[in-house]
Amino acid sequence: MKTDIAVIGGGASGITAAIAAKEANSGVRVTIIEKLARTGKKIIASGNGKCNLSNMKLSEYNYHGSVKAVDIIEKMPDYTQFFTDYLGVLCVSGSEGREGGIYPRSNSSNTIVNAMRMKLDELGIEEICGCEVMGITAEKDRFTLICGDENIRCKRLIIAAGGYAAPTFGTDGGIMRILKNMGYKTAKICPAVAPLRVAPDKLKGLKGVRVKGEISAVSGGKVLRTERGEMQFNENNISGICVFNLAYLFSEYEGKLSLKADLLPDMSWNELKGYIENIRKSRGNLPIEELLTGIFVKNLGVYLVKNSVDRPLTDKISALKNKEISAIISRIKALEFEVCGCSPWQNAQSTMGGIHGSCVDGNLQSRLHKGLYLCGEILDTAGDCGGYNLQWAWSSGMLAGGSCGKSLKGAGK
Repeated sequence: MKTDIAVIGGGASGITAAIAAKEANSGVRVTIIEKLARTGKKIIASGNGKCNLSNMKLSEYNYHGSVKAVDIIEKMPDYTQFFTDYLGVLCVSGSEGREGGIYPRSNSSNTIVNAMRMKLDELGIEEICGCEVMGITAEKDRFTLICGDENIRCKRLIIAAGGYAAPTFGTDGGIMRILKNMGYKTAKICPAVAPLRVAPDKLKGLKGVRVKGEISAVSGGKVLRTERGEMQFNENNISGICVFNLAYLFSEYEGKLSLKADLLPDMSWNELKGYIENIRKSRGNLPIEELLTGIFVKNLGVYLVKNSVDRPLTDKISALKNKEISAIISRIKALEFEVCGCSPWQNAQSTMGGIHGSCVDGNLQSRLHKGLYLCGEILDTAGDCGGYNLQWAWSSGMLAGGSCGKSLKGAGK
């Protein structure tokens, strides 16, 4: 089979790239090659089915990696221009209480996918689904995609195949491995926007606990980043959006990264001390396992006391000494866990690492193979949780697709 532009990957960046390529050059034949039975499946699952498609507060702080995502995003149409003006999707901000998050007015990701599929049909963009690309060969003026029994030849190639995260949606890193074999440099790869693993024995008694607070990633005594939000303690990991936004640091600080949580960030040390001293007086005859039941759920309160003082939990609260109260306060204000790993790829929302920024130019064209463009998660940039990764997918897809389509103008068939 032959086509002018082949797009590997029918996710957010791939569909957007295909649309942008056709809009930039209506005379070219554009074909999406998708591994799964249908395009857009990962979009449908995004935002718990509600599609957090962007964020009102986009900044360099929210993106990490060698590709300068914000520089590209700022050059591309914003979500209003793309989704409302172009695709006809009404959008709102603040769904689910997430400040700054942008969602379709319908509160359903199907609205986004349906609008994009209608645009694909309108533009006459072809889709070949259930087709896995097993290899890529680059010739002087074209590329050949090796797809089982049939090869696909194209003049231009856009790679939007994602990274390793969420492999059930076809993003298992297969195309990344092909590109590495073709000479492309990759940054260190690990899960991002994911829970962080800690030793199970350190979490004993905390499984299922949810608590709002402030959590920091720390290495060598230096605070790398601090987030606020709800933390969730599981059998062998700590989860929650605030933790997800720290996961990208694991790639750089593996083996020397800790999480330090302040479970009462809105109370100072002295305020907390005054509160507990008052409890010592008012609940003096109760067992010390009840010391913190006015602040935390029972099992969290017991965990904090048990891991702070060396005495039976049946001792009376009035028996606590000042140094023991100080130890409990220290535990509340600086509960620390060593990070021993990231969660598996199936629990990650994005990939940290990917094709290094030095491999592409300002239009996301490959510096190694002219006519090959890359966009989305396959590139070395990872955004925070909250619509940042989908915004990167749309913006990079627009740039790569538009640049690719324009490159064929006047090139002839």
